[in-house]
Amino acid sequence: MKVVVPLAGLGTRLRPHTLSRPKPLVSVAGKAVLGHVLDRLAALKASEYIFITGYLGEQIEDYVRQHYRFPARFVDQRELKGQAHAIWLARDLIDQPIAIVFVDTIVEVDLSPLEQVEADGAIFVKEVADPRRFGVAVLQNGYVTRLVEKPKEPVSNLAVVGVYYLRNHQLFLRCIDELIQQKIVTGGEYYLADALQLMIDHGARLRAFPVEVWEDTGTPEALLQTNRYLLSHGYGQVAGQLSQAVIIPPVYIARSARIVNSIVGPNVSIADRATISHSIIREAIVNEDAVIAEMMLSSSLIGGHAEVRGSFKRLNVGDFSRIALDQELDSGREG
Repeated sequence: MKVVVPLAGLGTRLRPHTLSRPKPLVSVAGKAVLGHVLDRLAALKASEYIFITGYLGEQIEDYVRQHYRFPARFVDQRELKGQAHAIWLARDLIDQPIAIVFVDTIVEVDLSPLEQVEADGAIFVKEVADPRRFGVAVLQNGYVTRLVEKPKEPVSNLAVVGVYYLRNHQLFLRCIDELIQQKIVTGGEYYLADALQLMIDHGARLRAFPVEVWEDTGTPEALLQTNRYLLSHGYGQVAGQLSQAVIIPPVYIARSARIVNSIVGPNVSIADRATISHSIIREAIVNEDAVIAEMMLSSSLIGGHAEVRGSFKRLNVGDFSRIALDQELDSGREG
């Protein structure tokens, strides 16, 4: 089996953090999102990984080469024409069954039995309250009968989580080629759901498997939620240089981080060489080499090498007074 990882998107919903690094390398719970995803794929024992990169793709290749030793090849998607188009670009490298894994989300699922699946392929799904934002699957007796990308009308509450197994890779590639030749697009893009639907229309049997945990990383709010989840499920650590610091678990503090006269936590990740002084921080991700001084931060993402300084307020407030001190900045102006 080979693993195909499409990750050419621009990550516009995570700007400004994705202006200088690709979205898969945004950090959560002490590691790049891509690292969390790849670690979960180790059980597959894949013969090769195929990464389909785009914007800042050289950073992706450098990260993979530095942290992993598996065979890997990289394909450049210069025109963002959709998920199925990304796979089509790698068609000459696909000569055996494949697993396709997107890195917008972190899924907790056992993938090791995939090669024993007696079907043309498999997808993984999770029940959601509002399926309109996702591709969804309609099932009958555990098999997919219909796939719909971002349905305007509710046809199913089973969202497709971005993990696929295509045992019949030959039919899959033929269906992508058919999709592109017939220009079957959704919102101007070639979607994987449409290619898989063509497989079903040609008689393919696709099994559906439920997942219990599906954490998004596509927006600042979702990234902070995923940080909370990972820290509370074994990814925390307390290290670094701590001086008069109060730590409220769960947190991740890198060994080279420095915390002085500060309260950190809960649900805070602090990366390598970051410095926190005279501050109170909760529900936040602080990236490498950042400096935070005399600040109170919550629900915040602080980029690498950023410097955030402020001052605590001194107030003399009389009875029945109401004081509101709001220091929130629009994320588009924070740089």
